[in-house]
Amino acid sequence: MRLNTIKPGDGSKKTARRVGRGMGSGLGKTCGRGHKGQKSRAGGFHKVGFEGGQMPLQRRLPKRGFVSLTRARNVEVRLSELDKLPVDEVDLLTLKQAGVIAADALSAKVVLSGAINRKVVLRGVGATQGAKAAIEAAGGSVAAE
Repeated sequence: MRLNTIKPGDGSKKTARRVGRGMGSGLGKTCGRGHKGQKSRAGGFHKVGFEGGQMPLQRRLPKRGFVSLTRARNVEVRLSELDKLPVDEVDLLTLKQAGVIAADALSAKVVLSGAINRKVVLRGVGATQGAKAAIEAAGGSVAAE
C-alpha cells in the first residue's frame, strides 16, 4: 500500500452536485430553482416564518400556558447551609446578609439536603416536610409564615 493509492471505500463519499453545468447534468439552466421569483435569485432571502405579509401562523395561534416571572426569585436552601450559619434565628434577611441566597430573592424554602446538628428557629422561611422533621429532631422549630 502506498499513500498515493489510498482512497475512501466505495459508496462512503458522494460526489458534490454540480449545478449549472448543462442540460445533460439534469440541473442545467435554472439549476433546480424553478422560474423567476425571489427564491430563484442570488441573495433571495425572506425571514423564517414570513408569509408574504399575511399574519404569520405563530401570531395567529393563541398563547398558551403561564410563565412565572418570579420563579427564579424563589430559592432553595439546604440544611447543610443552615448548619453553617452563625445565628440561631433564621429569616429571609439573615440568609441574604450571610450570602446564602441572592439579594433580590423574594422567598426561600429549606430542603432536606445534608444534615443539621444544632438548634435553629426558622421565621418567614418555608421548609419541606423532611427538612421540617430534621430541624425539629435537632431541637429547632419552624414558625408559620
